[in-house]
This record gives sequence, C-alpha cells and structure tokens, in this order.
Amino acid sequence: MTDDLSTRSRTATATATEAPAIATETPATDTPATEAAATDTPATAPQSSPRSTQLDPRMPRLAELPSFAAFMAEGWDTPDRSARTVPGAAEAAAHHRARLSAAHPGQPIVVAAGRAPVRSNDTNYDFRPDSDFYWLTGCGGVEHGVLVLRPVPGGHDATLHLPTPARPGDLGFFADAAHGELWVGGAPGLDEWSEALGLAVRPLDELDAALAGLTKPLLTGALDPDTAHRHGLAASADLGRTLSELRMVKDAWEIEQMREAVDRTVEGFAAVVREFPAAIAGGGERWLQGTFDRYARTHGNGPGYASIVGSGAHAATLHWVRCDGPVAEDRAVLLDLGVETNSYYTADVTRTFPASGRFSQAQRDVHDLVERAHRAGLAAVVPGRDFADFHTAAMEVVARGLADWGLLPVSVDEALSPQGQHHRRYLVCGIGHHLGLDVHDCARADYAAYQGAKMTPGMVLTVEPGLYFHEHDRTLPPELRGIGMRIEDDLLVTEEGAEVLSSALPLDATGLERWMTTR
Repeated sequence: MTDDLSTRSRTATATATEAPAIATETPATDTPATEAAATDTPATAPQSSPRSTQLDPRMPRLAELPSFAAFMAEGWDTPDRSARTVPGAAEAAAHHRARLSAAHPGQPIVVAAGRAPVRSNDTNYDFRPDSDFYWLTGCGGVEHGVLVLRPVPGGHDATLHLPTPARPGDLGFFADAAHGELWVGGAPGLDEWSEALGLAVRPLDELDAALAGLTKPLLTGALDPDTAHRHGLAASADLGRTLSELRMVKDAWEIEQMREAVDRTVEGFAAVVREFPAAIAGGGERWLQGTFDRYARTHGNGPGYASIVGSGAHAATLHWVRCDGPVAEDRAVLLDLGVETNSYYTADVTRTFPASGRFSQAQRDVHDLVERAHRAGLAAVVPGRDFADFHTAAMEVVARGLADWGLLPVSVDEALSPQGQHHRRYLVCGIGHHLGLDVHDCARADYAAYQGAKMTPGMVLTVEPGLYFHEHDRTLPPELRGIGMRIEDDLLVTEEGAEVLSSALPLDATGLERWMTTR
C-alpha cells in the first residue's frame, strides 16, 4: 500500500475504510433482558429498539425475574474456554516487555487494547487490538484490556487487566451482551488467560486501584475515556515513539509471522486471478476484492488493510478502495493486497495484471519502466545504507524514463532536484515503508530514526514504485491515459543484503502473463 513519506499516514479515504467489513452488535443494549429504565440511559446511547419507561407485562425484563435467573443458573455443562493464542506469542511478548522496560526504567506504563469501533448505531466492526498492546501481551480478541507495567528494582512487574466473563450463576450470563457466554460463547477467564500468556491477570474492575497507585504513568492505546479522565491520563508521544522504534527491528518470531503473512498473500493473489473471468463477466472489481477478503479471513485474521482492486483508469487512483467499477478485458488490473495473520502481522504486496492475460504494448511499456525502477530500489536495500536510498534509486529511473518519453518539462537533473520533482506528478506517493503489525508500521517514530536512519538487519519494509497516468491528465499522450502500474514487494533486511519475501510473484510483464496461466 502506498505511503506519503512526508507524513507517514494514510489518505483519509483509506483510513475511513480500513475497519473490517464484518459488523457485530454493540453490547449491553440489545434485549429485554438488559433493558433499563429510560431515566438510567443517556439519550444518545445506541440501542437496538425503543425502551419502555414502565414495565410491559407482555415483554418482562428477564434480568428482574428471580425465578428465571435461578433457572438459568442451573443445568449447564462446561464449554471450551481455552485462551487461544498464537504459538510463541506469549514468549515473544515477554521479550518485548523487557525491551520496553529497559527503554523506560522506573517509569510506570499503561497500554490499552481499545475496543471495536462503531459501524452504525448499535453495530460494531470486528475488534482488533491495538498493535502495541498485542506486541507487549500476545493477547488478542478481548476488548478493553489494559496492561500495567509497574516499576520495580531491576525492571517492571506486568499485570494485565481484563473484563471478567459472565458464566452460569452470574446474572450477566444471559443479561450482558458484552460478556455473557450465552451471547459471546464460551470465553476464557482470567486464570486461563494468565496461564496462556505467562502474565498476572486481574479483573478490569481493579484497574482504578492499580492506576491510583502509579506516579505519572505513560499511556498508549485507546483507554476508556472516563478512566483516563479520572486519573488525568493522556496519550504519551514519547511512549508511542519508543514503541515504534523498538518495533522497527523484528525478532525471529516476528519474522516467522511476516513470512506466513506474505505466503498467504501470494496464495490470495492466485485465488483472485482465477476469478478474473467472473469479474470480466460482470462481477467487477468488487468480486475480486471479495475473493481476496474471503481468502484472508479464511487463512488469517482478515485483510491487513482495505484491499485495493483498480481496473483500467481506477488503477491510477492510489488508494482505490471503493472497488465499485467493472473489470474490462482490455485493461490492466492493479491488486494491492495483504493477509493479516492471526498474530496481526500483515503483508503488503502489489502486482498489476492484464485482465485478458496479455498486456497491450502501451501497458507493457509502462510496466517495464516501473519494473526497472523497482529493481533499482530492491538493489539499494542493503544494511548500513540510508533508508532513503531505495527511494532515490527508484525515482532516478522513473525520471529518466519519463524524460525519454518527452513527459518532463525540465531536465532530469532539475526534476530530481529538491526544488523540482516534476516527475512526481505521476508518482506523488512515497515508494516504501516499514511493515509489521501495522501496514504502515512504526509510524510514530522520529523522522531521524525512520527516513533518516540506516537500514538494519531485521527490518521488514516495502519497495513499491509505480506510475499513475490519470485518464484526465492532458500532459499525457492518449495511449498512456488511464494506465496505472505498481509493483510492490516485502523485504527482510539481512546481514548480507535483503531477502524478497514475496519473490514467488514474478516482477516482469512476461513472467506475470505466464504466472496467470498456471494458477
């Protein structure tokens, strides 16, 4: 996925669409069992249906019926309540906590998991934990979790605060849509999570007391606003910066997760290409987007960001996530896709394919220039070199190619100068970024530690030059208008150079055509 390196942030369009596509009901507002008097509920609180101001004998409130509550407390077997974690996640998180502790000795730290964002009214998007929270705990799938790191001699003591599930015998078993097992299924308790994570785990309702005992803690993640207000907590830019910079160099376990994410993504590309005939026949871009998203949810947690499928002129739009156009047989299709694993690490890979299986001459010419720029960028990913080197190497190839086509109003040298950049009309985005738990990973790092730093073994990053010739750009000859091409690979910086994790996908136009026939 493309990135503006001047801000290291997504476009507004991409950000607004990156929440998962599956919505779930917002808890505790759903049924007569949880219905409260109107005076007890804020007027703006989401609810699934109107609430009466007095009891309605036709629809009694189940939570207020002692005989019903007693009946519901009995006669249940024990469901599966295993705490599901990714192998190795707990051990990796312990190592990560030790690194953070060493970076902030003597400083209390609070890290919140957040909660699922609202889609509309009382329906939510799927929950995905804050990346820093997962990196430090290995705990996924539990909203409102809070990790507290309390300074002690020699480091920090870690305590994870989680909501307590409501089981048979608890009124919330059937009356609490957020935590009741009749609503959410068998849920691990605090003891199960503690054993799985190797952490002390305490009830969330003890968090206030834990926070009250801390002096000027640093906070990151989306803590409940009321809790943050009670304790005078605000997000710490310093802590966010530290975590971003710690996460830049991946450990062995993280590299395994990245390999899995990339491998599943390459398989997802094959699944999408097999559906080109159906897309051409009428399914369009959205059919291809849905194909990949289904694959990602089947073989991982889901897509790591809003999947980009751009056919024809849409391929020139950098973050074309609407995916509401047709797929024309004579046009190229840009696919920018990434599977997020169950450990929340994501790939980010792009290839541009001819829908018919064969590039036109104009499409091939553009693709060939992007390929040359891409190979120049790949060659510059070497430990000890400046992070910006692959950017400048690729940009020089782009500028010279555009000059050869007569598209630059100035010389190549002037275009490449800091005061020029005329070639960037056709490539306004950055062409690479860190990759990991976030598709644009480590974005809160200092500029000097990111773009201004040297590449280091263990970094995982993307290289992704492209050319985006918009259909309405009158500086272009007619045969180039409406062509967008991008090639993006995921690389691991090694001691000797770099390993292209996504090398199973061809780079060259002929190789892509051949690859399509074997899927």
